Amino acid sequence: MALLGYARVSTNHQKLELQVAELKKVGVRDDRIFTDMMTGATDKREGLQRLLNRAEKDDIIICTKMDRLGRNTADMIHIVDACYKKGIAIRFLENGLSTEGTMGKMIIQILAAVAEAERARILERTNDGRVAAMAAGIKFGRKPHPKREIAFALIKQGVSSRIVKENTGISHATYFRLKKQINGMKQDKIKRKPIFIDNKYQMDIEDFTDKLS
Repeated sequence: MALLGYARVSTNHQKLELQVAELKKVGVRDDRIFTDMMTGATDKREGLQRLLNRAEKDDIIICTKMDRLGRNTADMIHIVDACYKKGIAIRFLENGLSTEGTMGKMIIQILAAVAEAERARILERTNDGRVAAMAAGIKFGRKPHPKREIAFALIKQGVSSRIVKENTGISHATYFRLKKQINGMKQDKIKRKPIFIDNKYQMDIEDFTDKLS
């Protein structure tokens, strides 16, 4: 088993050395750290390709953050899943998530759920015009925290509160806020479910209830 590291920067404002230092701090040797520096439209990721060619079964690839491994969430999950199928684990220092051991498959499912949530958010923003507004420099709230997104996905899948809190580090209060939010979404979905009568008339469930009273 070998510890391998991967670091990537995509802008001139980011420091590759900071990521490398974090990898060394957890025991990754200099000769086992692979790096990529994106410039302009160039995104060959030769360092990543060398890393994936070098990695063998039972090795562990360490990254400082999830967004350093892939171009986007879907790309990152594709890499994680491909490595998992080869017996290669991936560990992220920022949030402590790892595909090592018996929890590995569940972690991949969590990441997939997060990716689905991300796609849904993008679609929603496109539909309501937020993408255009953001391009004009308008900001909408603060960026969602990765741990909260993961916790949200876990709770939505029905994972117990103990496992959610142990794997994400969220507080008891945050867990119940997310739980309440999810329950509210479910209730709203049930409340707004359309009812069809004789296949001709469609009405909101609230209106239908009023007509029966």
